[in-house]
This record gives sequence, structure tokens and C-alpha cells, in this order.
Amino acid sequence: MANARDVSKTLAARGPEMGGNVLRQLLETAINGMGVVPGAKATAANHLVKRNGVEDALDALVRTHVGLATAQGVVTNIGGLATLAVALPTNIAGVAVLQIRLVAAIAHLRGYDIDSPSVRTALTLCLMGAEGTQRLMDADVLPASPLVIATAPVFDASLDQVVCEKVFAELASRIGGRHAAVLIARRIPLIGGGVGGTLDAFSTLAVGTYAREQFVNRRRITQS
Repeated sequence: MANARDVSKTLAARGPEMGGNVLRQLLETAINGMGVVPGAKATAANHLVKRNGVEDALDALVRTHVGLATAQGVVTNIGGLATLAVALPTNIAGVAVLQIRLVAAIAHLRGYDIDSPSVRTALTLCLMGAEGTQRLMDADVLPASPLVIATAPVFDASLDQVVCEKVFAELASRIGGRHAAVLIARRIPLIGGGVGGTLDAFSTLAVGTYAREQFVNRRRITQS
């Protein structure tokens, strides 16, 4: 039976083949919602009405999604994600949906049209985080940051495909990384059970922080 490392290598290799399709399904689920799981706009509105202004709502959004990522039982039981099991384990797909929804909600509250194809490319790219995105830019794989991509006047379909492939490969690589960390942690009493949730929490916090840096207030762009 193939181990987690073998699976992650296979998925990464198949990125060009299936990455775009899988990422778009995750994006649709995150932005539009599924069943009892609300989409990005509804989640953003719910936090905004309960908080004192946009920035306070963004703080709450990040805290909520970090908590949900920690509670793996929640994110691994979004029913429709079972259809993606062939491409990504349900846990990885579930956390990806949470992170995309967080980024989309942040962008929405900051004044971006999350139905725009260019903005959606930028949303997906944010899952790479600051270091991952910068690495791709340094290697000339990407022409610019998520902010520049989101505000581009014309949608670049080829760039969107590249982003989907790279993000899909990144998600696939997390399988092997998490597996190795859990194996080590299981040897330490009282720690092993929480390792997966902790890794997802830190990853979600990093993604949320990066998204807040990239999706600056649209009014500032207009006034500059």
C-alpha cells in the first residue's frame, strides 16, 4: 500500500492534469457555500454585523477560521467534499475550503469583487502564503503578487491555470508533511492527537495574515 509520501508525490505530479478542476471546485464551495456551511459573503456579513467595523470583523474572521481549522472534525465532514477524495484527502480539501473562504471574506470586506475571475485567481494564490508566493515570483513563475493580479484590468486564463497547478501541488505536498509530523508526535504522550489540528491552525493563521496584507482597502487604492 502506498504511504502518504507516495500519495503526495503522485498528486503533485498530476497537478497539470487535475489541479485546475479541483481548485475551482474548492473555490466554488468556499465562496458560495454548501449545505449548512455558509459561503464567503454570508460569513463576512455575519461577522461584520457583530463587530465594530471592518477591521474588527477581519480579526474575528481569522480567529473563527483558525478555530475551525483546529477542529478537524468540522472541516473533514463537509459532505460534498467526499467527491474530491480521489484528488485530495478530505481533511486537506476541507482546510483548503476554510482558508479560501477566509481569504474571500477578507477580500469582500475590503471592497473586492470576489466573483471576478482575476480576484479568484488571487484568492487561490494566497493559499501559497507569503513565502511560497515570493518563491514563485523570484523564479519568474508568477509575474506579480495577489494584489496586482486581483486588480489587473484583464483576466489571464493561462496565469489562472498556473496558479491552480502550483496551489494544488502545495496542497498535495502537505499530505506527506503532516504524515511525518504526526508519526513523530505519536511517540510523545498526549501530543499526537492534536498535531494535525495545530498544523492546520498555524497554516490558516498565516494565510489569513497574508490575505490581509495583500487585499488592502480598495478605497486607499482609489485615493492614491
